[in-house]
Amino acid sequence: MTAAQLWERYQRHLCECETPKLALDVSRMLFDDQFLPEMELPVQQAYQAMRELEAGALANPDEKRRVGHYWLRAPQLAPRPADEPDIPEKIVKARREVEAFAAKVRAGEITAPSGKPFAHALVVGIGGSALGPQFVSQALGDTGTSGVAMHFMDNTDPDGMSRVLRTLAGKLGETLVIVISKSGDTPETANGKTVTEQAYAAAGLDFAKHAVAITGEGSTLDKEAEPWLRRFPMWDWVGGRTSLGSAVGLLPAALEDIDTEALLDGMAACDEVTRCELTAENPAALLALMWYYAVHERGKCSMVVLPYKDLLELFGRYLQQLVMESLGKALDRKGKRVKEGLAVYGNKGSTDQHAFVQQLRDGRNDFFVTFIEVLEHGAEVGTVPDGEGNALSPGDFLHAFLQGTRKALTDNGRESLTVTIPRVDARNVGVLVALFERAVGYYAELVDLNAYNQPGVEAGKQAGAGVLAIRREVVEALEASSEVSLACLAEQVALRLGYPCASEVIELVAKQLEYLKANGQWPRCPSG
Repeated sequence: MTAAQLWERYQRHLCECETPKLALDVSRMLFDDQFLPEMELPVQQAYQAMRELEAGALANPDEKRRVGHYWLRAPQLAPRPADEPDIPEKIVKARREVEAFAAKVRAGEITAPSGKPFAHALVVGIGGSALGPQFVSQALGDTGTSGVAMHFMDNTDPDGMSRVLRTLAGKLGETLVIVISKSGDTPETANGKTVTEQAYAAAGLDFAKHAVAITGEGSTLDKEAEPWLRRFPMWDWVGGRTSLGSAVGLLPAALEDIDTEALLDGMAACDEVTRCELTAENPAALLALMWYYAVHERGKCSMVVLPYKDLLELFGRYLQQLVMESLGKALDRKGKRVKEGLAVYGNKGSTDQHAFVQQLRDGRNDFFVTFIEVLEHGAEVGTVPDGEGNALSPGDFLHAFLQGTRKALTDNGRESLTVTIPRVDARNVGVLVALFERAVGYYAELVDLNAYNQPGVEAGKQAGAGVLAIRREVVEALEASSEVSLACLAEQVALRLGYPCASEVIELVAKQLEYLKANGQWPRCPSG
């Protein structure tokens, strides 16, 4: 494609929004002139489905739930269904309580039992309950302000837990712990809570007087947290990966003194512009259409996300969960086997130019790139020479590298699109989150998916629980065993537990034995 043709496509396909300041350039996705007209009817149907979802329709039939993350930033638009007529009031009340609590913590009005202010906060969660707050903290947090320093425990890995607790050694007495789990039964979060409780007990501290819960009403955690400092709600109609506008995202952000009102305002402004039913003026609809084109027209099921800003380094990881958990489904709504999905990768520019951009330009052409462009270069850190006697900002180089990489990819037939925001601040982070949330919703409608369930995640949880059950049986059976070969012992234990030799459980038993031996928990340590 010639430079003149590219310029013509750019002018024709650039979607610019004034409120919020946001642009989406899809001109370097090489769809033909018939693609958008041919997709107009499915897109109009997606608009209708989104209207129904926001009005309170049952959008997640698997779990008999509505989907209401859009209401969190516009409570006045929330429905009043007969079974829950006070949704708007609940949202407003929770927001006020979060802000009031965080303000009192920052001001030293709510303190640790010692009377010292809380200087640190530890978020214990997993998935969207940790990744969303982590992304916002990394993008917007600044411990140089009046906010507390934020830490995260987001897995059941002992090394990771130990590292976090070592960071807080000697500081637990001034650390607020926020445990986030809708049910309270998610093993990773429950384990993190228990290990943290034990650390507080070992330090002679009362965990309950340092703890806050964000959970569902009546959940296991809700009951356990009755004596804690506070409890904030998680509602059934908000999924973890879309929970940034709830207490899940707002409480950690407010504790860091991040402008949560601006975050919500950015989300609401993006929601408003992406409700537009003129497709050429709707960036979320265009984004969803580009995903559809890449996957279904070009067979490119991988999206590489390259934000050219260190503050957005975690955005790719955030999108991995939002996009892949929402769209990676085996069945459509009619039960037809479709094997849908869009794999998301990426770190940040220009770091990735020295990592995997080599393959993007010269290797397999089985992907497309989403550039995140930030116009304002940000902090003033001095100037650097450009080799021609000119003094430039380091940000000038960063912007040049983005444009150069985009051109280099285009020149070699690689497709890309570019999302542009003016700066990284709370409002624009909210805009980015809402843009991709709605694009996920539109894409799901285009391919008839339930974007709001996660059967694969549940299957993994159940399989893990089954392995833990086998482990318990293995430990009991080992006490009576005289076998010395790991392979023989695995078969003996499996048979003793009533499994046939051909069963795959023998391999699971062998892996449990290997793990027990490595950790010094095998009562007998055979030579085999």
